[in-house]
Amino acid sequence: MTITETAHAKINLALHVRGRRDDGYHELETLFAFVDAGDLLTARVTEQDIVETIGEFADCLDDPFDNLVARALCMLPRPEGLAITLEKNLPVAAGLGGGSADAGAVFRIVGQMHGLPEDWRERAARLGADVPACVESRTCIGRGTGIELEPVESDLAGMPILLVNPRIPMATGPVFAAWDGQDRGSLPEGTVREMAREGRNDLEPPAVSLCPPVADVLDALRGTSAWLVRMSGSGATCFALYERHDAMREAAEGLVSRHPGWWQMQGKLR
Repeated sequence: MTITETAHAKINLALHVRGRRDDGYHELETLFAFVDAGDLLTARVTEQDIVETIGEFADCLDDPFDNLVARALCMLPRPEGLAITLEKNLPVAAGLGGGSADAGAVFRIVGQMHGLPEDWRERAARLGADVPACVESRTCIGRGTGIELEPVESDLAGMPILLVNPRIPMATGPVFAAWDGQDRGSLPEGTVREMAREGRNDLEPPAVSLCPPVADVLDALRGTSAWLVRMSGSGATCFALYERHDAMREAAEGLVSRHPGWWQMQGKLR
């Protein structure tokens, strides 16, 4: 029996940082959304757990047994082992929740095979604040550290999206540390489209200050016919949403010719 799961790239349509907490985390309000593309996990039953990493960004994971795929396997009780091949298509430290998305896919694989324990959300949260959202990979609002989830019906489902990264990894910690501490207000109310349009990413300014090429990516995307352009998470990946697939493809082709070194991925919102 072989199961294949996509580890859907996670984006933050909006990310409002409300304050610093005493435990080192931050109070957040974020609008999570997921792309129909990402890493690819293929699993088969075996005697013991095995993790193999292939793909464009496989070399970025120095120890395949110390990544979130292996850790997720250790979190979930099973009667047999799993051999998982991880095709690493998403850049690492990119604001796309790549490792968390991989862990979420492992939870879905085990769930298909054996079901998940009742406390799976708590187990997922121990791997990372955004892992519970990545398990379900559907549009939702995250509050607190990101684990208080409120599913929402998305009127942006199916919208074309272009992801672009300057191939510069961005560690999350320094970006949050560079946030100026100013609470600029809560997520707006309304539909997902309205929340995305009227929201913001409070980590864009500190990310740009640490990594100026992020501003170049944002400027390039704003020069296309995008409906919305924003950085995702703590960067350095930025995204552009388009009303039409041909407009997204035209933008992608133009960026390839002008910035051949940038990574990009085309898809649509789930």
